[in-house]
Amino acid sequence: MAARYTLKILADFASAHTLRDYPGACARMHGHNWKVEVEVVAAQLDEVGMGVDFKVIKQATRDIAGRLDHRYLNDLEPFSRINPTAENIAAYLHKELSAQLNSPGIRVHAVTLWETERACVRYVEDES
Repeated sequence: MAARYTLKILADFASAHTLRDYPGACARMHGHNWKVEVEVVAAQLDEVGMGVDFKVIKQATRDIAGRLDHRYLNDLEPFSRINPTAENIAAYLHKELSAQLNSPGIRVHAVTLWETERACVRYVEDES
């Protein structure tokens, strides 16, 4: 079996959203202090002995989360077209992080987005 290293970082941001067509209180504008967990898988180590430097993952995550921080998500792409649900936000973060971090031997494996201390969604793309 080939070795695999899973690196994980945490970040956070605060934002507001409105869930369109939702039959409840979340149809009204409200906010969250989101917590983001990013898992990156490395197939090998570099000459220093790292799969990928944690600071690289943290910086990419901070940059992307910074676009959402203290914003009304419904005003931003792609959430002006799709509902800014936790599921859609997690998928967005995964896509944006993958564009920045994926390279031969390194890929974003999962993004877990915590909406509250007790509720989260984990987005993982099929490896095939």
